[in-house]
Amino acid sequence: MYAKSGQFPVNNGELFYESAGDGEPVVFLHGFGLDSRMWTPQFEAFKTGFRVIRYDLRGFGQSSLPPHNGYAHEDDLNALLSALGAAPAHVVGLSMGGMMALRFALAYPQSVRSLVLADSALDRHSWSTDWQTRWAGIREAAKAGQLAEARRRWLAHPLFDSARADPLSASLLARMVEDYSGWHWHNKDTARVPSPPVADRLGEILVPSLVITGAQDLADFHSIAKVLAAKLPAVRRSIIPGSGHMVNLEAAQKFNAALLAFWQDKRTSGRVSQRSPQK
Repeated sequence: MYAKSGQFPVNNGELFYESAGDGEPVVFLHGFGLDSRMWTPQFEAFKTGFRVIRYDLRGFGQSSLPPHNGYAHEDDLNALLSALGAAPAHVVGLSMGGMMALRFALAYPQSVRSLVLADSALDRHSWSTDWQTRWAGIREAAKAGQLAEARRRWLAHPLFDSARADPLSASLLARMVEDYSGWHWHNKDTARVPSPPVADRLGEILVPSLVITGAQDLADFHSIAKVLAAKLPAVRRSIIPGSGHMVNLEAAQKFNAALLAFWQDKRTSGRVSQRSPQK
């Protein structure tokens, strides 16, 4: 079985990545403050039938910190997939990773076979007052030099309530948050932000898309999912009961089954029926 890992050089930095298996390429993009380890249940499950790739975005995990002179996550991913000969790929992103997957699909549509957007964030979403208040408190702690407190607040965020209730998920989350540098909390990220915003261009993303939401996730992410389900041209929706924001960890078997069914339908029919609900 094909397997490879290491540091991949990109513009003014390096990305840590892992790749294994053979078949259609699948690349996984992680959430904020976490890293590619969050995809372990999917990486292990899918490497027998797909070529799976996971990596740490700049500023997270074992990848380098963002440079001072600007960069784009979508350019990083394109360079990685091109070097690995893995384009076009099925692109799977959770939370921040979903937001980056959308950016990538707009910037490099020829490199995307399909999109899976799990509890996705979205550029220019109007976040709730509760979210903004908690986020401001975390950043203030980090800027005051209290990185341990900032990490504690992030891990204790209601976003992770249901994941913390599961010992295995809780342990993995704690390790990833503890290893997070906190760089984004006290620095201005120089990553390029699409203009016009992605939310205004969703109709341009023509690849088959699956929008997954944990039933117990926060209202902000349910609102984003509704926008994605309404505006993506070739989309289906899946709500997984009994799970929250970290749906790939909390309900790994259901999550994996939803992905396999989605990809199998795409192979069989060559398309995904437009805005077809799936629960």
